[in-house]
Amino acid sequence: MVAGPRMAHSRVMVATTSGRVALITGASAGIGLATAERLAALGWTVVGASRRGTGHPPAWTGLVMDVDDDGSVERGVASVVTEHGRIDALVACAGWGLAGAVEQTPVSDAKAQLETNFFGVARAVRAALPPMRRQGGGRVVLVSSLAGVIGIPFQAYYSASKFAMEGYGEALAYEVANFGIHVTLVQPGNIRTEFTKSRRDVEVVLAEEDSSDPYAESVEKAVGIMERDEQGGAAPETVAATIEKVLHARRPPRRVSVGKLDERAGTFAKRLLPYRVFERAARSSLGV
Repeated sequence: MVAGPRMAHSRVMVATTSGRVALITGASAGIGLATAERLAALGWTVVGASRRGTGHPPAWTGLVMDVDDDGSVERGVASVVTEHGRIDALVACAGWGLAGAVEQTPVSDAKAQLETNFFGVARAVRAALPPMRRQGGGRVVLVSSLAGVIGIPFQAYYSASKFAMEGYGEALAYEVANFGIHVTLVQPGNIRTEFTKSRRDVEVVLAEEDSSDPYAESVEKAVGIMERDEQGGAAPETVAATIEKVLHARRPPRRVSVGKLDERAGTFAKRLLPYRVFERAARSSLGV
């Protein structure tokens, strides 16, 4: 667990959960779904946002909200405030993966990856901050990734979206601290979810001078290792439990990693080891 600086000013009371309102993006599956179910069971009023808007009444309600669309996010957050009067926690889980070599990835695909994984988070946060300020505080939990600390080969734009989230979340925390709003970046390792099955592959279009795909073997090996590790990873409920602790903590950490110890140890190794030593070990473990 990596704890960030503790903020001195907090006006958020977390002694009880009854009546507290959580808006969770990406709640139709995976970490978002597990978090919605856990918080609802603890007495939170949970609104789970997704493109499909699937809820689990009477435990929690679904909200149709597309994080890629400004108007959809603005209307969605406004509806939560209108219905419940407040938003005590925003948990940003929406995201997807893109696999392929950087050289072969169209810029349009790269933009789509960041549109959801990074700008989708920025839209939701921007809409949720005004009601949080007016009510005197709140919690923002951004589901990042260990891939936002260690770059993942052949998933460069996924890593880029999470690296961007790390810097964004840290800067945001400074800006909103005086309003009693706390920001935490949760960094899962490999987690068993539908994320693996829904990962999108870049459609490879070979240049005329290439008789075969120069990256095919490396992509297949690296992504195969990643999928195997994801399928053998921690349960999404593990991440949900960590998010619960963050929301109930009097002094929430700036960052917290979740998952198997050997994966989480990589973040420390990157800081402590000479980069050539670290990268040699990373290349071996990542199949490149």
